[in-house]
Amino acid sequence: MNELSLYILDLTQNSVTAGAKNIRITVSVQPESDRIVIVIEDDGCGMDEAMLARVSSPFTTTRKTRKVGLGVPMARQICEMCEGSFAIESKVGVGTKLRMEMRASHVDCPPMGDLAQTVFALVAASGGGTDFVFVYAFGEGRFEFSTGELRATLGSEVPLDTPEVLMWIRDYLKEGIEEAGQSNDQ
Repeated sequence: MNELSLYILDLTQNSVTAGAKNIRITVSVQPESDRIVIVIEDDGCGMDEAMLARVSSPFTTTRKTRKVGLGVPMARQICEMCEGSFAIESKVGVGTKLRMEMRASHVDCPPMGDLAQTVFALVAASGGGTDFVFVYAFGEGRFEFSTGELRATLGSEVPLDTPEVLMWIRDYLKEGIEEAGQSNDQ
């Protein structure tokens, strides 16, 4: 994977696969400390201690269609290569929290990629069955998007997976992320 947004997509898809109904993705770019912090939290089925101990191995996966799982091992590796850290906390029946941190200016740090498209793809693919909260912070700038809040505003008559709503979500994410990053330039 050559963009951080693709790591987020892959790791968040693990949350969806784990049956999460609520997923929170936080991306914090901290220019003053030269850090990028990504946190993905879910209320999925969680992992027991044995699985948690093995999850960083590329030969550990719960999928039946293939015998390798590269998302977590690759995320751990990129964090360690970029003078950062990687941690997973999980409890069966409660959920999982994954935290990635790295030095933003490190030569091996991948570019951020298209966060708006990543979050849009997750929301669109969920068919409205998962609530997402996405928080993007860039220095002092901040943007937050919540499918739960959007659902409450639209009411039950307008599902999130209608084309008009999906296009609005895509544009809203793009504008919000751009504005959060630009608020530091003023």
